[in-house]
Amino acid sequence: MTKEIDKIKRVYNLLAKEYHQLRVSGKKFHNEYLEMPTTLKLLGNVKGKKVLDWGYGTGIYAKILAKKGAIVKGIDISNKEIEIAKRENPKIEFKIANAEKLPYKNKEFDIVLVSLSLNYLKNWNSVLKEIYRVLKPNGIFVFSEGNPVSDSIRFNENRKIDIRRSYFDEKNPVKIPWWNGVIMQFYHKTYGTIIKLLRKHGFELLDYEDSFPIMQAKKKFPEDYAMSSLLPYFCTWKWGKKGFVSLML
Repeated sequence: MTKEIDKIKRVYNLLAKEYHQLRVSGKKFHNEYLEMPTTLKLLGNVKGKKVLDWGYGTGIYAKILAKKGAIVKGIDISNKEIEIAKRENPKIEFKIANAEKLPYKNKEFDIVLVSLSLNYLKNWNSVLKEIYRVLKPNGIFVFSEGNPVSDSIRFNENRKIDIRRSYFDEKNPVKIPWWNGVIMQFYHKTYGTIIKLLRKHGFELLDYEDSFPIMQAKKKFPEDYAMSSLLPYFCTWKWGKKGFVSLML
């Protein structure tokens, strides 16, 4: 996993300032108008909850959750992003940390949030073990990813679907143009693989939702809105530790 993490760290260190400016400008459709509304919906009421923002970037989610009354801590691998996150959120604790060995005690958090980051990693086993460890017995794990089906297809110029790769190919990394000329690499997993992995590590599925663009995007980003209304680009999963459902009844 070291090579994967080192590459991600270099990219985000290189683009941290520009990317943050783009995100807060309101010009980034896929995050603010598509993925984030779905993820925030599944997070629900976070007031008074201890939340770990895993892969916090420049602290955009952390700021929103803190305003909603959550007690937020964050980890990331980019020292450039952590500089921005600390400047923007001076009261929140951010750390550079190894996701395979989280610097927190057992059963510390009510919620762990991972936004669009797990798919950078080919193997999730050690990360899921750590997330399970730091969650309280009735804690929840919310993460967003590219929709597993949409990862394998794309729209052509005629708005017809082309097959980009085999849905069942989990071995070879997916390389796509990201932003500012950077090529990003991620690892595709099928629905079956994701469900079996989370169950293997002691989680129960509580909720799931495909991202649908919010109405405000229809005028501001008409083409993106149209495309994302036809096919889900992202999805968000909500999992609890085994026994969560019975505890809530």
